Amino acid sequence: MNILVLGSGGREHTFAWKIAQSDHCDNLFVAPGNSGTSTVATNLNIGVTDFEAIKDEVLKHDVKLVVVGPEDPLVHGVHDFFINDAQLKHVSVIGPQKAAAELEGSKEFAKEFMMRHNIPTAAYESFTKDNVEDGYKFLETLNPPYVLKADGLAAGKGVLILDDLDEAKLELKQMLVDAKFGDASTKVVIEEFLDGIELSCFVLTDGKDYKILPTAKDYKRIGEGDTGLNTGGMGAISPVPFATEDFLKKIEDRIVKPTVDGLAKDKLPYKGFIFIGLIKVGDEPKVIEYNVRMGDPETEVVLPRLKTDLVKIFDAISKQTLSDIELDIDERAATTVMLVSGGYPEAYEKGKEIFGLENVKDSLVFHAGAKESDGKIVTSGGRVMAVTSFGNTYQDAVKKSYQSIKKLCFDKMNYRKDIGFDL
Repeated sequence: MNILVLGSGGREHTFAWKIAQSDHCDNLFVAPGNSGTSTVATNLNIGVTDFEAIKDEVLKHDVKLVVVGPEDPLVHGVHDFFINDAQLKHVSVIGPQKAAAELEGSKEFAKEFMMRHNIPTAAYESFTKDNVEDGYKFLETLNPPYVLKADGLAAGKGVLILDDLDEAKLELKQMLVDAKFGDASTKVVIEEFLDGIELSCFVLTDGKDYKILPTAKDYKRIGEGDTGLNTGGMGAISPVPFATEDFLKKIEDRIVKPTVDGLAKDKLPYKGFIFIGLIKVGDEPKVIEYNVRMGDPETEVVLPRLKTDLVKIFDAISKQTLSDIELDIDERAATTVMLVSGGYPEAYEKGKEIFGLENVKDSLVFHAGAKESDGKIVTSGGRVMAVTSFGNTYQDAVKKSYQSIKKLCFDKMNYRKDIGFDL
């Protein structure tokens, strides 16, 4: 069948790389794609929320399956657009419908969902500019640090963790009254801080059954030792060493199963990935957040470990026969290290030529913020490339990634040199 992947990052390059290996894929397209996806697929220069342009390309290329990478088109209802269009309703879409995508689209919606279905999470309240004074009072009842979350989509930058009460009050005012994150922060969720170590759980569901993919842990802060500003992710490892069988059983019983059952009970149609951001507090898992798609850079370590044909899995999701699929997972550890533009996550320059790609033999290089220009590969974003490696342990794998990185360079290239440091 002909397949279209929506998106342009490292996650989408990984999807395209994996899908291209399937005997069930005839022609593969990525919209808009990047310099990496163009090596395994045909890039289509259209935006991920330009639904009419997507429709034209789907019909033109007889696409039968659409895999949605980023959250924006899902929250804006791309799946519903296909279902409600007579010419498109036969096309399978991997990703939830708009109502269910609110699990990521609204922090408050997600919190209410968790409370309704007894899914363990941090205590919280939400506020708007009309009751900002109540927000100040609620902050006074909490112990530091203080967690403020923009309710809407803020490209991974809408969560603040602050140690000082006065600073937390000032940031709350800036988010609600001064629209620091635009429409995303017209409502802000304040929640108690959970002290523990984070990990990510990835679930595939067809709306009835589910399969749990390998766990991963990503590193969000720009600086070594998890310091500095939050980013979209500076690296990841899979599996997570501290996720024992007992702990994974708790995650499945207390979080995964109630989440999938809750979606069915609430009549929220869901066919696709559920990303559950977790924190291990003592020996107990709690949910920090839901995303309604795969994470990035976690995709770059989870999908390479998946040996099962990804297109067969997607087909089973479409037909609601996921229970018939057995996942075959590579036992080896995988790590990825993200190469970023100098200055990221603040201001950075684009258009820097990337050298040495042809010299990397022992790792997979997934392009993210990179594009072709005049026959060269140049930087086009903050997070430029993810260098993924396998090893018998995560230490072996990460060492291999760092060895491969030494063969790559572009002006002001930056990366964290301590991925896995806290394990």
